[in-house]
Amino acid sequence: MELKEFNKKLDEALLKLEMNLDNDKKEKLFNYMKLVIECNEKINLTAITDENEFIIKHIVDSLTVIPYIEDGMKVIDVGTGAGFPGIPLKIVNPTLKITLLDSLNKRIVFLENVIKELNLNEINTIHSRAEDCGKNKDTREKFDIAIARAVAPLNVLLEYLIPLIKVKGKCICMKSIRGQEEINVAKKALQVLNGTIEKNIEITLPNTDMNRNIIIVNKQKETSKIYPRKAGTPSKTPII
Repeated sequence: MELKEFNKKLDEALLKLEMNLDNDKKEKLFNYMKLVIECNEKINLTAITDENEFIIKHIVDSLTVIPYIEDGMKVIDVGTGAGFPGIPLKIVNPTLKITLLDSLNKRIVFLENVIKELNLNEINTIHSRAEDCGKNKDTREKFDIAIARAVAPLNVLLEYLIPLIKVKGKCICMKSIRGQEEINVAKKALQVLNGTIEKNIEITLPNTDMNRNIIIVNKQKETSKIYPRKAGTPSKTPII
């Protein structure tokens, strides 16, 4: 796919989200897609390698949360993988201060290369488990937004995210169509982690029949030092 075709397909999809990007941002998104697909042959970054699918399922999907993040916010993308949604968010809104967190060093090396190739500023990476990052004084309760896309069930995910954000900060949980079901299961986790549901936005990805939920959680008070528990515990014994 050439840049011209990419821009056309991206514009068509973003029009339905009432979003318009300048050519520089679109070119960076295009180059990012190329880097992911090229490196995917050596590192397992994504199962989606068809460029048309990549535009919708990775880039556009990542950008659906843009309306819920204010300029200049400090954002941590937990379990970022190939950089979704953190890198598209940074490209589209350069004022954001982004941290990309992942537990696999090969992916961190890839992300560092992407940051260099795309000449992105105020974006850094952390090689760590989310639980360890949530205990670290340099990252615990330091972010305005903690975001994750397709990482874990909500009751598990909240134990990863909530310790990372400041009081009055927000978690943005990008989920599939089982959003309300996961909210029901996560009631206890919300209670013990001092979070409340602000809203659950249901969307359909442009030009598809794929539904998504964007669950936004507010942090009301400081997180108990009990949480997060040691690495591996939240997924093995979720708060229920």
